Amino acid sequence: MTRLAALVEFGALRALFQFKIQNSKSKILRAIAGIAAIAIAGCSSPKESVVVYSPHGPDVLKDYETRFEAAHPDVDVQWVDAGSQDVYNRVKAERNRPQCDVWWGAPSTQFMLAADEGLLEAYTPTWAEQVAEPYKDAEHRWYGTFRSPLGILYNNRKYKREDVPQTWDDLLKPEWKGKITFRKPLASGTMRTFIGAMVLRAASEDEGIAWLKKLHESREAYMENPQLLYDHVKKQEDLISVWLMPDIALQRERNGYPFDCVVPPQTPVLTEGIAIVKGAPHIEWAKKFYEFVTTPESLAHQAHAYAKVPARTDIDPKTLPDWIAALDIDPMNIDWKDFAANEKRWCDRWDAEVYSAQ
Repeated sequence: MTRLAALVEFGALRALFQFKIQNSKSKILRAIAGIAAIAIAGCSSPKESVVVYSPHGPDVLKDYETRFEAAHPDVDVQWVDAGSQDVYNRVKAERNRPQCDVWWGAPSTQFMLAADEGLLEAYTPTWAEQVAEPYKDAEHRWYGTFRSPLGILYNNRKYKREDVPQTWDDLLKPEWKGKITFRKPLASGTMRTFIGAMVLRAASEDEGIAWLKKLHESREAYMENPQLLYDHVKKQEDLISVWLMPDIALQRERNGYPFDCVVPPQTPVLTEGIAIVKGAPHIEWAKKFYEFVTTPESLAHQAHAYAKVPARTDIDPKTLPDWIAALDIDPMNIDWKDFAANEKRWCDRWDAEVYSAQ
C-alpha cells in the first residue's frame, strides 16, 4: 500500500469513527432529553381524585364519571361497582384507613347500620329540606336519593301480566316450583330487604322463616349478580324472579330486555341513599360529587336514562317519565329503624336454616 493510499484510508477510518461518536452522542442526548421530559411530566401536578363505591352498576357509574369529569376536568373519578352488602363490608373493613369518599346507593337500612357504627360523615346537602323525614338521617349522615318498590319480574315473551303471581303468597303455588330464580341474597341489599320483609309480614319470625324455606324449595337457581340474573331470565323464558321495579324497567327501556313486572300489594319500598364516608380522603371532592349526582337535572336524567324514582319532593313532574307519575304502589308499612336492627339476625337465620340446610 502506498503512503498516499494509507493516508486516504486512515482519513476515511477517522471520519467514520468521528461520525459514529457524534451519532452516538446524538442518540445519548436524545435519550437524556426523553428521560428529562418524562421526569418533568412526572413532576407536574397530577389530577386529584374522588373514589365512589356503588351498587348502581357500570352504566350509571361510567356515565357519571364522564359527566363529573367534564364539569371538573382537574379531577379523576374512580369507582368500585359492588353489591350493597359488599360495599358496607368494605367500608367497615377500611374504617381505620378509608379508601372511599362517597358511598352512592344501598337500602336505607344499611346506611342506618353504618351510621350507628360511626362509618359515615355528617353532611347536610343543599337540598336537605326536600326529602321527607323517613327518608333521611336526623344527624345528616345519609340522605335518600331514590324510592324503589320490589316487584315480580317476568319475561313478557312468555307470559302476560295476568299469568304470573300477583301476590307474594302466589310464589308458593305448585305451578311455580322450579321456575323462580333469585339473586344470591346475602351480598345483595335488595334481597336482604326481601328476606326481612317476608319475615315481617308473617305472624311470627319462625313462620316467616318457614315461608322462606318453602320459597327456597321452589327456586331454580341463585345468581351471583344482577346482570347474570337478567341474562338468565332473558334466555330461560319460563323463569320469574324478584327484583327492584325500577331496575326491571331500566333493562326493558334501555337495554331492550323482554321484561315486565307485577308489583304485589303490600310490597316493601326501599329507599336508596347516598353518604360521605367517615375520614374520606378527598372530602371536598366528595361533597361536590354528592351534590352533582343529586341536582334536579341529574335526578331527572337518572329517571329517564336509568328508571330511578327520585326521593326529592321538589322535582318537577314534567321532567320525569310518564310511568313514574302513573305509579300506584301499595307500600308495606315498615319501621325501617327496627328493620335495620333485626336484618342481620333474619339473614343469618335464612342462611343457617334455609340456604345452608339444603
